[in-house]
Amino acid sequence: MIMPAHISGPPAATGVSAPLPRLDVGNAVRIRRVRPVRLAQAVVAFACSIFLVRAFAKAEIDWAVVLEYLFARITFVGLSFTILMTIIAMAIGLLVAVVLAVGFGSDNPVIRMMCKTYVWLFRGTPQLLQLLLWYNLALVFPTIGVPGLKSWQTVDLIGPFVAAAIGLGLNAGAYMSEIIRSGLLAVDTGQYEAAKAIGMTRPKALRKVIFPQAMRVIIPPLGNEFIGMTKNTSLASVVGFGELIFVMQSIYFYNFKVIEMLLVSAFWYLVVTSVLSVGQHQLERRFGRGFSRGGQS
Repeated sequence: MIMPAHISGPPAATGVSAPLPRLDVGNAVRIRRVRPVRLAQAVVAFACSIFLVRAFAKAEIDWAVVLEYLFARITFVGLSFTILMTIIAMAIGLLVAVVLAVGFGSDNPVIRMMCKTYVWLFRGTPQLLQLLLWYNLALVFPTIGVPGLKSWQTVDLIGPFVAAAIGLGLNAGAYMSEIIRSGLLAVDTGQYEAAKAIGMTRPKALRKVIFPQAMRVIIPPLGNEFIGMTKNTSLASVVGFGELIFVMQSIYFYNFKVIEMLLVSAFWYLVVTSVLSVGQHQLERRFGRGFSRGGQS
């Protein structure tokens, strides 16, 4: 039977499937789903923002004083001591953390037990308590030195700066050791075996092979510890160290502008932590080169 020309028959069996028809989406209308939970969250966030703005607007805050001390010389002195203490405490903490992390993988059970005891002790007691103990160490050890050679008065050696640096650094080392240990465990054991096979010693293998690969895992939490240390330096004010909070307290004890001085402190803490966050992001990008977001190369 001959079919009319306007009626198309079934496609010929040529082994190639017919192309699917294209859908014309040019005039399609996009319908947004209403998400009640998101809408409620936005309303709550907006209401909280309005509440905070109105609260600060109605409060008797002398913004002229805030601007006066925002860039005052004494403010920068306290800020510089905060940054200096952060760097020194983190340097001490990193040194301690690397030693502890390597010690956890030691074949010597005594070393492993000493490392575990250190972490247990410093993570189990408040950081403020540790600062006070270091500051009052002279009550337990009046003198420090080498027996028979020379000794010094402890109260002269461990002042507010040294006590704060030791207390903050040793405490940070206990926490960062777990970060570094997790990074070392993330490296495949085949890397250890390959380094050993080409004659590398354990220290050289750690320095040349293991740590460069572990940094991709270590950097993000370590950056958080650095930012946290910047804020934790405020605890040093209890032992009389002149960081930013201590300086601001000294000022508002004199002029009674408490909120104004605290706002100045908050501003500079936000500036410093924002800069550190950008630096952390850049380090993550550098050490994460060659790895996809899923963690595969």
